[in-house]
Amino acid sequence: MSLPGENTKFYETPNHPFQGERIGEERGLMDRYGLKNKEELWRAQSELRNFRREARRLLGNITGDESAEGEEFLSRLKRIGVLDDGDELGDVLLLEITDVLERRLQTVAYRKGLANTPQQARQFITHGHVTVDDRRVSIPSYKVEIVEEGSVAFDENSPLADELHPERAEGNE
Repeated sequence: MSLPGENTKFYETPNHPFQGERIGEERGLMDRYGLKNKEELWRAQSELRNFRREARRLLGNITGDESAEGEEFLSRLKRIGVLDDGDELGDVLLLEITDVLERRLQTVAYRKGLANTPQQARQFITHGHVTVDDRRVSIPSYKVEIVEEGSVAFDENSPLADELHPERAEGNE
């Protein structure tokens, strides 16, 4: 039991710690998305697990108020970009871990071409070179909403905002 004011874990660890196949899959995802450690991956898996759990709960008891609650849940998932506009509540159960990892600021910055690798995107973010909606964000796991995606850019006061900066120029050659 945790004491008041003490942090608790926001993720669940695997039930079986030493499974070669699972460890290999986790390593591939960590490399692909530039994650710092497995804790970040487990947090995303727990977030996906919570989405699925909520969808199953809402699908199980569709009556008057729950349908409105289901619409709110779907609109939240569509706003952060995990679901597409035409998706329904049952499609939440078909989501994969990559759908959640693609919405991280680190991945969005890499996909937009702000960095040459996901690891470099992480470094730019933690050093305060990236802004979202003209706000400096230094958290690589920040969930980028669909409307914010177009405003991800380098901070205007950052040296990286210059196209001729050595870190940016090496990828353009």
